[in-house]
Amino acid sequence: MLDATLKTQLQGYLQNLRAPIRLIATLDDSDKSAELRELLAEISSLSDKVSVDESGADSRSPSFVIAREGETHGVRFAAIPLGHEFTSLVLALLWTGGHPPKVEPDVIDAIKALDESMDFEVYMSLSCHNCPDVVQAATLMAVFNPKIRTVIIDGGMYPAEVEARQVMAVPMVFKNDTMFTSGHMTVEELVAKLDVSSADREAKKLNQKSAYDMLIVGGGPAGAAAAVYAARKGIRVGVAAERFGGQVNDTMAIENYISVLATDGPTFAAALEAQVRHYEVDIMNLQRAERIIPAATPGGLIEVHMENGGVLKARSVIVSTGARWRNVNVPGEAEYKNKGVAYCPHCDGPLFKGKRVAVIGGGNSGVEAAIDLAGIVQHVTLVEFADALKADAVLVNKLKSLANVTIHVNAQTTEITGDGQKVNGLGYKDRASGADHFVALEGVFVQIGLVPNTEFLKGTLELSKYGEIVVDAKCHTSLPGVFAAGDVTTVPYKQIVVAAGEGSKAALSAFDYLIRQPVVIDVAREEEVAEAA
Repeated sequence: MLDATLKTQLQGYLQNLRAPIRLIATLDDSDKSAELRELLAEISSLSDKVSVDESGADSRSPSFVIAREGETHGVRFAAIPLGHEFTSLVLALLWTGGHPPKVEPDVIDAIKALDESMDFEVYMSLSCHNCPDVVQAATLMAVFNPKIRTVIIDGGMYPAEVEARQVMAVPMVFKNDTMFTSGHMTVEELVAKLDVSSADREAKKLNQKSAYDMLIVGGGPAGAAAAVYAARKGIRVGVAAERFGGQVNDTMAIENYISVLATDGPTFAAALEAQVRHYEVDIMNLQRAERIIPAATPGGLIEVHMENGGVLKARSVIVSTGARWRNVNVPGEAEYKNKGVAYCPHCDGPLFKGKRVAVIGGGNSGVEAAIDLAGIVQHVTLVEFADALKADAVLVNKLKSLANVTIHVNAQTTEITGDGQKVNGLGYKDRASGADHFVALEGVFVQIGLVPNTEFLKGTLELSKYGEIVVDAKCHTSLPGVFAAGDVTTVPYKQIVVAAGEGSKAALSAFDYLIRQPVVIDVAREEEVAEAA
C-alpha cells in the first residue's frame, strides 16, 4: 500500500507517539477490506506503539477506529485514507498518541469546553484538496473531547449511503444525523459555528487591541506579502482575515509561481501564513470587515468595524479582501447548491462518476474543468454565453478532441432544474435563434469568473463599475491612508504572483505614507511599553 518513501516518512512521524494506540478494524471479505488490512498492518509494523485489533463490529465495513490503548473512543475512518487524506491519517495517529497539535491553545480549550454530545460524519473524496482541513478539524474535536464522535467517510467507498443522503458536494458534515455544513472550513470556523458565544468574545478581544501602524484586511497572497513587507519595517502590523490564504485554498495546482516548480493551494496558503507568523504579525482569523470609518483628522486613526461587533484601529489600512466565485444567478442555482450545483470540479467531480454534468463557462477555468470532468463522468455539456470559447487554444483543442463532450456557444443559461432534492437538468437559450433547449443531467459546475469582495466599501471609497477598488500605480485608493492590493482592485491579471507583488507595493506605499505623517503619541501604547519594560 505504501511505497518506500512514505513508509520511511511515516516511521519517522510515529517516533513522536507518546502513548500506545490501537487500530480497531471492522473488516469483511471485500477487496477494500483486504486493502485496509494491508495498510493497517504496514502502519503497525513501523512502530511498537501501534497495534491492530480486527474485532471491530461497526455498521460500516471496512472501517477502523484510532484509539488509545485500552479505549474504544476515537476518530473512525470509513475509508482508506491515502491521497489527499494521508496527512489526515498521520495527524490522527499522532494526536491520539499524545503528540500535541500545532493549534492555538485557546482553540483546544474551546473544543474541550463544548458541552454537548455530538456525532459528526464527514463525507470526503480522496481527490478533494479542500477536504483535509475539515477532516482534520473534526478529528481534532474527537481526540480532545470525549463527548464528540467523528467518522470520516470516503464517498467513493459508500456510494449507496452518499446517494441516500444526497451528498453531492464535499466536504459535507452531518451532525447528529442532520446536515450541518459543507465546503471548506478550518477548525476555528467549525468551533465558532458550534460555540454561539464565540463572536461576542472575539469582539471584546478586538476592542481591547491598541492601534496598529498598519492593518491589513484580508489574508490572501496580497495581504500576506503586505504583512511581511510591513513587519520588516519594524512597525506594529495586524492582519484581519476571514480565512488566511483566501481563494488560494481552493486552488488545486499552482505551477506558475516563480521559484516554486509545483505546489497546491492549501500547502501554499499554509506557507504564506507561516512566513507572516515568523515576523510576529498579529493574525486575527475568522474576521469579516463590515465598514471602514475614515480618520477624523489627517494622519489620524482609521477604524475598521467587523461583523462580530469588534473595532480595530490603525494609522494606515491595506484592503486585500480578494474575490469569490461568481454566481450565474439563474433560477435553481441557490436552491440546488451542493445538491448538484457545484463550483469545484476537483473536489466534487468524483461524486458524479458515470453521470451527466454541465460546465457553465468557456474561459480557462471552465474548459479545464470540462476536460477534468470528462475523465470521470459519463458526459459533459459545456455552455458558453459568448460566440466562441475564450480559453487558451491548446485547452480548446484538447476539449474538442474528447468524445464525451458537447459544446454550446452563444448559449445563455436560463435555469437549473431539479426534483426538489437534487439537480435533474439545465435550460439554455440559443442567442442566435432564440430557441430554448433543455439538457437532462445530474450536476452543474459553475465556472464564470470572480466578483470582488467590496460590498462593505460601497459609499466609502471609489469603486469601478465592476465593484473593484480603483487604485493608482502605488496602490493608493481615494481615501487617505487606505491602500488596496490584489484581486479586489482594478489591477489587471488576477494571478497569485501579481497579487503578491501588489501587496508588497501597497505595504511600501503605506509605509511611505506613515513616515510623512505627524507623530501622534498613543498614550495606551506608551503605557504598555512602560509596563513591559
